[in-house]
Amino acid sequence: MIEIINQQHKYWLNPKRFKDLLKKLVEYYKLKDPEVVLVFVDTKTIKQLNLKFLKKNAPTDVLSFPLGEKSVNGKYYLGDIVISVPQAFKQCFSQEHGLEKELELLTIHGFLHLIGFDHSAGIEEEEDKIRNLK
Repeated sequence: MIEIINQQHKYWLNPKRFKDLLKKLVEYYKLKDPEVVLVFVDTKTIKQLNLKFLKKNAPTDVLSFPLGEKSVNGKYYLGDIVISVPQAFKQCFSQEHGLEKELELLTIHGFLHLIGFDHSAGIEEEEDKIRNLK
């Protein structure tokens, strides 16, 4: 199951677009019906999470919380991705593309962290490989 939660209300976004993207990523990586939660938040929330879990007192664009375990109901729980929409909005200008494109890229980045990629293990190369998965 893929769940999209929009906790911020300043920017409009299409949850179906991100659910479809995550479904394609799940298919591409041949994961068997994992549970993934994607949460869109504001700057205050991402800053609190960044401080609590990474000890960084600053906002960031995306956080991933991999679990990779079976839940009590037997489903495989891959983990959670949390994206700061205001941070993505700021970044989309320097990248010269729209907000939804930036949110898609951050979703991919967060997903790759959930399945074990990190910055020292080729995450950027993997992002380039799957960027046009649509």
